[in-house]
Amino acid sequence: MKAQVKWVDGVMFVGETESGHAIVMDGAPASGGRNMGARPMEMLLLGMGGCTSFDVINILRKGRERVTDCHVEIEAERAESDPKVFTRIHAEFVVTGRNLSLAKVERAVSLSADKYCSASIMLGAMAEITHSVRIVEDDT
Repeated sequence: MKAQVKWVDGVMFVGETESGHAIVMDGAPASGGRNMGARPMEMLLLGMGGCTSFDVINILRKGRERVTDCHVEIEAERAESDPKVFTRIHAEFVVTGRNLSLAKVERAVSLSADKYCSASIMLGAMAEITHSVRIVEDDT
């Protein structure tokens, strides 16, 4: 896997992936940025959220759960001094579907966190990561 990050201006950068996708990263005005893109540390949280959501959906589909929507709400705390690493991360999975099994959803989240999600496992080496699950019944 390869990626490239190119400096644009001030503290704005464009990241390009090997698969041909680009994303803008920028800093807050207080840091010399223009707030034109996500912060690099936000990108780490998004990466973790995408990685673990990918796993959870795949596990639930294989288990024949009738999932109609899924999102993960991530909240993180950082150290106060440099390097301002993540110290705590909480991910709440909100899974919508028909007659979903809470046990199966919790198992999917645990499997992702403990076995499959590379991003969660890497960040978990530095930060305490916790998870919760909320199921929403799809009445449509």
